[in-house]
Amino acid sequence: MADTTGYFIDWNGKLRDTRDPGGGYLCEVDRVARYVAVTTKTGTLVHEATLYRTLEDVTRAGITAELIDGSHPWGTNREGF
Repeated sequence: MADTTGYFIDWNGKLRDTRDPGGGYLCEVDRVARYVAVTTKTGTLVHEATLYRTLEDVTRAGITAELIDGSHPWGTNREGF
């Protein structure tokens, strides 16, 4: 099984774990390309992001985003979610 561990920035500027993106979404991770594809369970692409392998990598990139867990919603009803 491929290593899918890492972090990415969501469309609201929050830091999320690739293993628990929330919202019923799944993450496809390309570690070589440092790419994260966030998809629905049926495979529809909803977000693309840069993969940060560790929290230290996030810090080195100068990012100070809040780390949230999968229970945090991706959007609001007003935003269409």
